[in-house]
Amino acid sequence: MRRRQRRQARRPARLIPLAGWLLAGGSLASDPAPTQSDFGGAGLWQTPTARMAEEGELSFTANRTRPYSRYNVTMQPLPWLEGSFRYIAVTNRPYGQPSLSGDQSYKDKSIDLKLRLREESRYLPEIAVGGRDLGGTGHFGSEYFVASKRFGPVDASLGLAWGYMGNRGDISNPFSIFGSRFDRRPGRDELPDTGGEFNSATYFRGAPAFFGGISYRLPSRPLVFKLEYEGNDYRSEPHDNDQAQRFPVNLGVVYRIRPHLDLSVALERGNTAMFGLTLHTNVARRSEPAKVLDPPPAVRESAAGRGADTAQVDWEAVSRALEDNAGIRVSRISRRDAELFVTGEQTRYFYPAKGVGRAARIVGNEVGGDIDWFTWVSTREALPVAETSVELSRFDALLAHDIDLDEFRRGVERNPPLPRREHVLYRADPPRFSGGWSLGYSQNIGGPDAFILYQVSAGYQAEYRFRPDLWWSGALNANLLNNYDKFRYTAPSRLPRVRTLVREYLTDSRITMPQFQLTASRRLGTDWYGLAYAGMLESMYGGVGAEVLYRPFGERWAVGADLNWVRQRGFGQDFSFRDYEVATGHVTGYFDTRYRGINVAVSAGRYLAGDWGATFDVSRVFANGARMGAYATFTNVSSRDFGEGSFDKGIYLSIPFDLLQPRSTVNRARFVWAPLIRDGGARLSKRYTLYTLTEDRDGDLFHDNLDRIAD
Repeated sequence: MRRRQRRQARRPARLIPLAGWLLAGGSLASDPAPTQSDFGGAGLWQTPTARMAEEGELSFTANRTRPYSRYNVTMQPLPWLEGSFRYIAVTNRPYGQPSLSGDQSYKDKSIDLKLRLREESRYLPEIAVGGRDLGGTGHFGSEYFVASKRFGPVDASLGLAWGYMGNRGDISNPFSIFGSRFDRRPGRDELPDTGGEFNSATYFRGAPAFFGGISYRLPSRPLVFKLEYEGNDYRSEPHDNDQAQRFPVNLGVVYRIRPHLDLSVALERGNTAMFGLTLHTNVARRSEPAKVLDPPPAVRESAAGRGADTAQVDWEAVSRALEDNAGIRVSRISRRDAELFVTGEQTRYFYPAKGVGRAARIVGNEVGGDIDWFTWVSTREALPVAETSVELSRFDALLAHDIDLDEFRRGVERNPPLPRREHVLYRADPPRFSGGWSLGYSQNIGGPDAFILYQVSAGYQAEYRFRPDLWWSGALNANLLNNYDKFRYTAPSRLPRVRTLVREYLTDSRITMPQFQLTASRRLGTDWYGLAYAGMLESMYGGVGAEVLYRPFGERWAVGADLNWVRQRGFGQDFSFRDYEVATGHVTGYFDTRYRGINVAVSAGRYLAGDWGATFDVSRVFANGARMGAYATFTNVSSRDFGEGSFDKGIYLSIPFDLLQPRSTVNRARFVWAPLIRDGGARLSKRYTLYTLTEDRDGDLFHDNLDRIAD
């Protein structure tokens, strides 16, 4: 009788245009997302409301109100938290010296946060507090409280704003009861020149102004009319760029052309037209398109048509079928008593349950009644990660609709791979060499040379396996199309130039070798994993390193450490080196908070410039695998030595390609917005990390999508 103890349950790219993906699908028309303000985020025109989109909402907004062009991305990782980042082009002010920036207009980047303090009830409004342009130059910095209440199709809002949105200064500051420092808001020239830091010395300072308005959604038409009173009088615009305002009322209409596409037209300041476009979708609710390019699952045969003797099965043919149909690249098939084990790596299906269900059909058709359980031993780069076991009789009952999914769960187990005595039925001899071509796109946004610097490249990636746990991997890239001839700016630095020489690495050679690496993996114990590597580890650094990870199965935490000695590579990304070398490494703790999919990672150690500090990464992971996150790094480098930005930080979005394509894939698209490339807080960009390689140890993706086992 089978006895088992139950247990509880690549490489980052720069932010690339989201418009094409957003057009591919959107929010459900039955529950429309709130319309966006000119600055991004749920709002009227120039001002926010207290409304929040559904968690998982993602919006891209572009609009023009002379002399400003605004480009905003807004994310809703939690039902009570909204975040936006943007670039504002001040089109009547130059970026800088014409010798560097030509005729490019000034660009201002900023980030906003809004938190809901209470939800709307029958008699009381929804209330939120927020900040706009919270750090850096703070040209458009503002803080506010706002309340919103619905009256049928009318949504009314009223708020109080400080800073840019409250420049009219209607009333004395109510926070003055806490001290005279709240009476006056410091000017930009009075603040330390530490661009990138939070401007806390200005928060809620000075005389505020009221703002508010109403929106009216036509019940039977995709139109939203918005009327707004704003608290800015446009007499204190950044760069001495004051604008005439006929009256402080803005009005216009939003036409929802499709559930995911909004067109906005308004008259603002009483004398200026505004045109805007918003693309939005919900990454949490989004499901993948029909997989018309996937093979159909195997038909489950009746008991009478199945095999009876595992010794007579053509396991090599079964192995091919498992890879072709279930996406499992088999390394071994074995048996112990009434349980059949397939050991291998999932290469096609992002949702593990889908691959397990297809594999159970294939295996179940080959074995007789003497096999009760099918177990897939998941591996990544020869590391055994997790075992997923399915009781075949319950699986048959689920396919026949004799039991529901909750009943079927009793016949599914996940456990750590453990040593055992077993009879090996088949051992694969995988090909040693593999390789393939790909197209790549990268870009830098918001620099002084040009607003967008881009590169389109062709790449060839190859791999050679000496053993399953020892392999060489490499890549060649060819520059096909770019505008980096405009890239003339060399960022100043008081630190070793470990990252700010990016211009030289991008422009020195048309053919580059970003990676040439030997890697070895090893499972060190039941919950311990190790990795060692040497070679050209990334485009800027080569050297040697090792990583170890402790990740207890079924737990919500893990801890790992890496140590590396690296040397800076030549600008041509060949086998040459420059003089700079450094020892770098970190200890990292990973924590699943068990609250709405929020994950936290904290890394402490030494960075590439020799600075010491810690990186904090917080992300929200949705049931379908999509992720929204932000990170910040603080080191012992002063703001003066770090330079513009003051500390390293960024926002990212990670989307499974499976949500976008008609063919299943395990790959992801990662969009990263980092305001600046600086030398402080810089980390080695490794191709492999143990936490990623062992992600199957986290059973959430499997259990949250168990229904896909029948696909």
